[in-house]
Amino acid sequence: MGIDKRKAKKQKWRIPEARLFLLAAIGGSLGSWAGMYAFRHKTKHRKFVIGMPAILIAQVIFGICLK
Repeated sequence: MGIDKRKAKKQKWRIPEARLFLLAAIGGSLGSWAGMYAFRHKTKHRKFVIGMPAILIAQVIFGICLK
């Protein structure tokens, strides 16, 4: 999130939203969610505000089910 925010400010090539979600889905959901608010990035996009916590919750439930 920090890298994408920096690139957005400099009007450079951005990280695709699909890649941000992919990184969250493969285990980076907590960091992505925290990064959203630490860098104030993507916090106005509904799909991120709902999607990142949803991925995190799904990962926590999956982890609990594996025990």
